[in-house]
Amino acid sequence: MADRTFLENPEDSDDVEVPVDPGSPGNIGAADALLRELAAAHGVDTSYWGWDGAERSVAAGTLRAVLAALGVPADGPDQQQRSLSASRLAPWRRILPPVLVLREGRETLVDVHVPHGAGVRVWIAAEDGSRHEATQQENWDQPVDVDGVLTGRATFTIPGDLGLGWHTLHADADGTLAQCPLVVTPGQLRIPAPIAARRTWGLTAQLYSVRSSRSWGIGDFADLNDLATVAGGQGAGFVLVNPLHAAEPVPPVEDSPYLPTTRRFFNPLYLRVEEIPEYGYLDTAGRAEVAGLAESLQAANRSRDLLDRDASYAAKLAALERVFAVRRGPARSRDFADFRADQGKGLEDFALWCALAEELPPTAEEWAGAAATPESPYCVEQRPRLAGRIEFHCWLQWLCDQQLEAAQRSAHHAGMGIGVVHDLAVGVNPGGADAWTLAGVLARGVTVGAPPDMFNQLGQNWSQPPWHPGRLAESGYAAYRDMLRTVLRHAGGIRVDHILGLFRLWWIPAGAGPESGTYVHYDYEALIGILALEAQRAGAIVIGEDLGVFEPWVRDYLAERGIFGTSILWFEHDADGPIPPERYRRQCLTSVNTHDLPPTAGYLAGEHVTLRESLGLLRRPVEDERAEAAAEQEAVLAQVRARGLLTDTQDPSDMQGPDVRTTVEALYAYTALAPSSLLGVALVDAVGETRTQNQPGTSTEYPNWRIPLAAPEGVVLIDDLPGNERFLSLLGTVREALHQAD
Repeated sequence: MADRTFLENPEDSDDVEVPVDPGSPGNIGAADALLRELAAAHGVDTSYWGWDGAERSVAAGTLRAVLAALGVPADGPDQQQRSLSASRLAPWRRILPPVLVLREGRETLVDVHVPHGAGVRVWIAAEDGSRHEATQQENWDQPVDVDGVLTGRATFTIPGDLGLGWHTLHADADGTLAQCPLVVTPGQLRIPAPIAARRTWGLTAQLYSVRSSRSWGIGDFADLNDLATVAGGQGAGFVLVNPLHAAEPVPPVEDSPYLPTTRRFFNPLYLRVEEIPEYGYLDTAGRAEVAGLAESLQAANRSRDLLDRDASYAAKLAALERVFAVRRGPARSRDFADFRADQGKGLEDFALWCALAEELPPTAEEWAGAAATPESPYCVEQRPRLAGRIEFHCWLQWLCDQQLEAAQRSAHHAGMGIGVVHDLAVGVNPGGADAWTLAGVLARGVTVGAPPDMFNQLGQNWSQPPWHPGRLAESGYAAYRDMLRTVLRHAGGIRVDHILGLFRLWWIPAGAGPESGTYVHYDYEALIGILALEAQRAGAIVIGEDLGVFEPWVRDYLAERGIFGTSILWFEHDADGPIPPERYRRQCLTSVNTHDLPPTAGYLAGEHVTLRESLGLLRRPVEDERAEAAAEQEAVLAQVRARGLLTDTQDPSDMQGPDVRTTVEALYAYTALAPSSLLGVALVDAVGETRTQNQPGTSTEYPNWRIPLAAPEGVVLIDDLPGNERFLSLLGTVREALHQAD
């Protein structure tokens, strides 16, 4: 979601001067000092560095609103003092921490709080059933009065030879028992052999936009299967697609794949009905009905007009209802039952939400009342009545799981070392399934987004509730773990959109503008560690989209943990101009562009400036924006020419002229000079698309996520790719450039 790379701390650049204004932290009044101390105690920033190198103080009203969302009273000095005291005593009020996340091979100390003088034993019940004793260390800390009880602190060493996994830490304090999850994570995510052995390239695509002659107006899992086969046949090692998370269970559905109802489960919109085994057992009338529904959408596959998810999904749901009615054989019934049992309560609650959402509109009062939680008496009462619909929505997820498994299998069969790389969105729709089932670990009264930056000068509000850092830890990170496991189940990799959000997120109080937020920090050691653990168990890579405003040490930390970064050609620059590709990071996915920019042909023609100007997203004169964009592009193109990859006579400003194709290929050849292990080739660039897929900072102002794959000559189907000269030429250029660079 972020667009540019900016160092947060201007001390990293000798050319940035930091002014001190009346609102800077150095001039905070005494009345705000306690509030700011309380905010800092809860990981809430009281100031931040903007993209322009200036330090900004966070308004007191923002701090109070964010603290309220964290459940911390802060409406005056008395409340603030009580809350500050409570935060200091919080660790002492429990025997064990809520969760302990460690790195493998490291002994770790843990504090255990018990009544002063009480004896205590600590041990670990490992995931494999073995038991490990923790050794007590000397601790001369003075006891503390906690709610009238003199409480001491004992320190124990957790042995460093525990295996990776989800263990349980136990304590027995003179008969008082306590336990918490103990998670041992990889020190560094192991890089799969296909990547460790050699550099590789892959396609990046918005799956819904990539259709075949057999699609139902929207790209689907069968199309992913075919796309992986075509790309693998050309030597690609992976295909990276947009988030495939579930949207609403019935039309109308949200267009943005980055605003799903859940991040754990998948979107049945992507199912290919004809690939379901039970489809073959439909009676004559049923087959005719499904064929008619499919045929009604065939014309849409060849249209450049905006995608219509609602029409496609309505037709698919009608067909899926028909297929669902077909009796499953014993083996299929057993497999379905096993899937439901394996996915457990999370799947059943999601399916219940879907069944309820079929009947209750988003504005129904029940969502805030009787149906506020899956455990409410009303919902308990509804489960038996809705059992059939719950089964239907569980069945849809089972089908998604099977078709995704088939796509990954096809990718490997086509020679891909990695296969399908899934995308993980930052958050979820505030009125969706996750917001309902996971309400206990999400914060209310705030949304997440991004502060103003050079490319989004008004800031961004993504309208998503964030994880509540404290409650997520209290839950043992269970929801986070389960989400990762489902996404990684049939994946060769996962791209984490805005991975910086695992370190800190920009929280915006409800009703405020994006500029009126602040950063809230998370336990990144736990979140990154669990991400690495689940990816390693799945044999997958992790690619972090580490673009935007970030603290300088973050990228080093991600590299240390084995997480790949992201480099976009146009954003790789320093104070001296574009960074030579030889200085790009090795552990990185490098590409020419991103879905938040126009395809490269459009970008070279300045379409990003034209679009933002037309939508009123600029704060500077459009002439200044155009001049700056042209200068930045020319600085890059000059380096490309200096490498002999482009001649001075070529002009890429005509989006449909012959020179633009030559320039696009030269830019990809240029990125191949980088040492990056992964090179991304945007499918839109490979076919000559010019239209922007998404304009950050907009919702209804622009038809985001509704642009079908097309070339200047017309729609491009997957069927056409094996013979598409432009597609084959760019992929051949990339293969040859990588060969020469290696």
